Amino acid sequence: MRVLLAEDERPLAKYIAAGLRKHGFAVDVAYDGRAALDKCAATPYDVVVLDRDLPLVHGDAVCRKLAEQGRARILMLTASAEVADRVDGLVLGADDYLGKPFAFSELIARVGALVRRSSPARPPVLRAADVVLDPARRGAERAGRSLALTPKEFGVLELLLTAGGDVVSAETLLDKVWDEHADPFTNAVRITVGTLRRKLGDPPLVETVTGAGYRIGA
Repeated sequence: MRVLLAEDERPLAKYIAAGLRKHGFAVDVAYDGRAALDKCAATPYDVVVLDRDLPLVHGDAVCRKLAEQGRARILMLTASAEVADRVDGLVLGADDYLGKPFAFSELIARVGALVRRSSPARPPVLRAADVVLDPARRGAERAGRSLALTPKEFGVLELLLTAGGDVVSAETLLDKVWDEHADPFTNAVRITVGTLRRKLGDPPLVETVTGAGYRIGA
């Protein structure tokens, strides 16, 4: 899933982004409020992790604008622990609020919860034939055999299973599983689907629909 991190403290932004990517999220980073708004205008994010005290355009203004557009769930970060500040953030349109310092496991849990809220309701565990994928535990198996998937392979399989047999285009996979640095003309999706197929084994589960994309077969 695609996440925008808006945080002006670069070491902290690097740390948070690396942790989110390790847990399978595609992450773009903005270091000020203006850049955050520009990126949101260009990319449909599932969640925006938004520091409140941003330069150029304050986080409050960014939150208000994004909430008006209704394009992404917003998790607001702040150094303040005051209840009034948390209430202010929620009134501005934030979906959730997390004070600094925070436990990284809590950040991951809150982002994951917002991702689930940003999508249509789906089962907590995804299944197709003998494949089972548990997004919360970051685990996948086929016929009881654990699958050692990379974050990209896991993300592709998750989207295909979520689609429930509908075709998912390569463009959608690239947009949701990769980040802004991905070359739109890259063959990364094709390569990742190929390695995913090999790990899934036989009988083949991921079908190619020529000119359209990929889907989970019957």
